[in-house]
Amino acid sequence: ITLAMDDFGTGYSSLSYLKKFPIDVIKIDRSFIKDIPQSKDDREITSAVIAMAHKLKLTVVAEGIETQAQLKFLRDQRCDIGQGYLFDPPISGSTLITHLQHYATTPKR
Repeated sequence: ITLAMDDFGTGYSSLSYLKKFPIDVIKIDRSFIKDIPQSKDDREITSAVIAMAHKLKLTVVAEGIETQAQLKFLRDQRCDIGQGYLFDPPISGSTLITHLQHYATTPKR
């Protein structure tokens, strides 16, 4: 079983949970991603979260990636996984297999 903390940095996703629970993955909330690269504060916060997570041997997922500039920044910071409209909008279960087959044959961006 893999345990992920969703919306990291907002609401109830406290740093203390990283000590209390056997968390494997943190998902950085899209509110920190949406203004990258324009917002220096969001760049610094996101960089710090990625670095901290990696020091703790956690996988990092960035939510809400919509632009190539955001993707480049996150790659430069060594973010592990990205999700968002840049890759695909939400899809129905009936189209999932077609999209997965497409990604299996398409080089990574």
